[in-house]
Amino acid sequence: MTGDKWVYRMVVGFLGGVLIIVAIGLILLGYAGEKPAPEGLIALGSAAVGALAGLLAPSPSH
Repeated sequence: MTGDKWVYRMVVGFLGGVLIIVAIGLILLGYAGEKPAPEGLIALGSAAVGALAGLLAPSPSH
């Protein structure tokens, strides 16, 4: 069961990395200013934020 901690940490790290890359991409696209940001990039960032919130939220205790 100790492998579960590492899988959890890897998933959180991967989602955090995706979030950082998307944020940097959106900032760079904003500075370019030629086109609006692609909806797929915004959706990817939103999904990463939602997944991180779901993983990091405390589980309810009964």
